[in-house]
Amino acid sequence: MTQHEQARLKVLNSLLADHMTIDHAATLMGLSTRHTRRILAAYRREGAAAIAHGNRGRRPANATPSTLAIEAVRLARTRYAGVNHTHLSELLREREGIDIGRDTLLRTLTNAGVNSPRRRRPPKHRVRRQRMPCEGMLIQVDGSYHRWLGIEGPQFTLLLAVDDASGIVVNALFCELENTRSYFSLLDGLIRCRGIPLALYADRHAVFKHTPSPETAAAPTRFSRAMDELGIQLIFALSPQAKGRVERAAGTFQDRLVSELRLAGASSIDDANRVLEGFLPRFNNRFKVPTQGSAAAYRAADEGMCLEKILCFKYRRRVARDNTVRYRWRTLQLLPGTDRPTYAGAAVDVLEGLDDSLAVQHEGRDIPSQEAPPRPSVLRGFAGRTTHSPILHQPTNGLSSKWAAKLATLDIDHDAEHPTATSGRNGTGRVRKAVSPRPRKATPLQTARWNAVQKAKRKGLSIRGIARELGIHRDTVKKYMNAESPPISPSRLTPTILWTGNIAS
Repeated sequence: MTQHEQARLKVLNSLLADHMTIDHAATLMGLSTRHTRRILAAYRREGAAAIAHGNRGRRPANATPSTLAIEAVRLARTRYAGVNHTHLSELLREREGIDIGRDTLLRTLTNAGVNSPRRRRPPKHRVRRQRMPCEGMLIQVDGSYHRWLGIEGPQFTLLLAVDDASGIVVNALFCELENTRSYFSLLDGLIRCRGIPLALYADRHAVFKHTPSPETAAAPTRFSRAMDELGIQLIFALSPQAKGRVERAAGTFQDRLVSELRLAGASSIDDANRVLEGFLPRFNNRFKVPTQGSAAAYRAADEGMCLEKILCFKYRRRVARDNTVRYRWRTLQLLPGTDRPTYAGAAVDVLEGLDDSLAVQHEGRDIPSQEAPPRPSVLRGFAGRTTHSPILHQPTNGLSSKWAAKLATLDIDHDAEHPTATSGRNGTGRVRKAVSPRPRKATPLQTARWNAVQKAKRKGLSIRGIARELGIHRDTVKKYMNAESPPISPSRLTPTILWTGNIAS
């Protein structure tokens, strides 16, 4: 007997012993007086067995027959193996004539050890997060890749920065891709317009967070390095719902801004950015919410802080013995300073700004620099070219446009159709006729070497690094890097000289 039935039996015994009235017994058992009399009469006839429910131990009338349950388990393991439980209940009803509910089938298969192949994540309890009390305390950033110029238009990205306290869009920018350069531009406009926020809330995009592989170690990204220098706390969201304000703003922009761009006749990213400037104030006036605090938490930039040298790309380089630094096929000449005449062997930082300008820093101090003059091998390469091998899209390797144009004019025209006369000791000479060589193709070795050099060049390796990796000379690496196709050995391009006879002096 259950505890409830034992308590009811005790009340009935007290009632039979005249220790309480029928009304008191009904109150203790939570029943009506009439039902209490009925139970008391059954107890007098049948004893304690009358207190238990009459259906106890009986099989329910709507229970699934054991034969059907066994057949369903057999079919789930054989013919319908790999089918999820909901789909299986439908297939059994349609094809096998076995009408078993989804919950009953789930319970039957689970007891038999047949689990559903479809994994379901358990629901998570979510709590609506309170907004920050003041503007500038937390900025949510994200990118929205969409066809902003209509269904037939191209796809590009809209970067959004939404204030968590008021919900206003503090800055927005259209760009081609969601990369570090674009986010630098977004943050640069935000800081110049409002100030430096306290924290930034972003997803785990590769721009913000580096996810190391088993072979590589964790390292800060270019963007996180800039955030550390600005004193901005970078917070990572673990789900899109966590940064729902910027996600909902992106959805609203995809609805309203697309129509605004169509009505304005925008056809490019520049046109879209101009329309966006007029759209943001109207959007913020419509959707902003009041904040708890009155004062904003944006910080002003420190005096002497150069924002261009923080929101930029920094690369560590080693200075050569001639005080030059190489960066992306360009060579910078470091000029001597008052405190240090030479930087040979020192580790410096090459800064590439958003406008593609270059600067060099050593331990946080700027080093004056300029474009380095080209090496003699480069000059000889320019001077040795003829009109039969014009310079097309030739990397200048640090040359300014003035020097490149000047060296290009040094090419000497060679006319193979006119013979040249030379005089001998007796005043006679022979006519030399330059015969154009037969066109030849590059050898498989030259083609393979050119492909390897171009592949290493795209990786960003230096000339010395490519030479060390491929085991060839640096001059050979330069030749293959500057060639638009697999070059042919110069000895094969030398014209054949035919002596056709003597001429009188």
